[in-house]
Amino acid sequence: MNIKIALLSGDGIGPEVTAESVKVLEAIAEKYGHKFKFTSADVGAVAIDKTGNPLPDKTLEICANADAILFGSIGDPKYDNNPKAKVRPEQGLLKLRKSMGLFANIRPLTTYDALIGKSNLKEQVIKGTDFVIYRELTGGIYFGDKVLSTDGKSASDNCSYSTDEIDRIAHLAFKAALKRRKKLTLIDKANVLETSRLWRKHVTALSKSYPEVALDFLFVDNAAMQIILNPRQFDVILTENMFGDIISDEASVIAGSIGLLASASIGKNAALFEPIHGSYPQAKGKNIANPIASILSAAMLLEHLNLFKEAQNIKDAVNKSLDMKVCTSDINSESLFKTDDIGAFIVDYINYPEDYNLKHNNIKIGQSTII
Repeated sequence: MNIKIALLSGDGIGPEVTAESVKVLEAIAEKYGHKFKFTSADVGAVAIDKTGNPLPDKTLEICANADAILFGSIGDPKYDNNPKAKVRPEQGLLKLRKSMGLFANIRPLTTYDALIGKSNLKEQVIKGTDFVIYRELTGGIYFGDKVLSTDGKSASDNCSYSTDEIDRIAHLAFKAALKRRKKLTLIDKANVLETSRLWRKHVTALSKSYPEVALDFLFVDNAAMQIILNPRQFDVILTENMFGDIISDEASVIAGSIGLLASASIGKNAALFEPIHGSYPQAKGKNIANPIASILSAAMLLEHLNLFKEAQNIKDAVNKSLDMKVCTSDINSESLFKTDDIGAFIVDYINYPEDYNLKHNNIKIGQSTII
């Protein structure tokens, strides 16, 4: 299969982690007889520095002509710490989502047995947790009208949703639930917000088309507690833009590190894949960032293209790296493995899985090679 991939590495650690994902995808391409063509483009702070625009037209053109987009991260302290900045890196990602029609953000959350002890939550609470969040991505308060009074003493952000925006992501979430444990939880604030009442009304109506899926509801404040108290109760979570942003970041602590969590942003004719973590500017250029979230995002990219065997190969390699404690310092503070070590280990496992049936002590520290 010939696949065109737009590579938007972005800012901070983005270029470092996406470089490892490219290595992994190239190994998959060679093993399974595919051809991946990567075309790099600027986005975020690096694009502002070059062009004054966080999403240049050339970048948007490259994305429009690609089969999928592999995204790194955006953000830079010189913009984050300047409330007067008129142009911000995040505007590039928001515009990209809107321009490409990426209306559904999909964030899976899986616990790894090898990392149960790294979570701040008790093992008996989180062991076996496996759910996925479907977050609406192009509506709500993020994209509503924003008004600052002329005297600067009051402001407003409008939250707006249409039934079309709700229905299209709800269908995706219901279909996902059919392939999983057949449970869908809508998270809203229907006791307060009119938009949430609209969500609840239309998701309830749609549920009649999916009789096999059990539908329940949680107010977002209760849901925030339940994710910590009993995360295993969830299968598919469906929610609006703002709630999804907050809930998914909260859920990330369950896995033990935000550096493990991948995501996909899906539209009718486009798809973008990215780790959920930020640009982590403090780690830029130090070769210490965890690339696994980016590598798992690459696996989600392959799944989107119906290359399920290839995607599973990547997941198996990630599991092996965690089982053998080949990980960065965010997972194990005593680890000497670097960003590129993790990528090299996963590539080697993809190519030579039979060579990895050895104990942890046989791994040469600082390298991926088994000796």
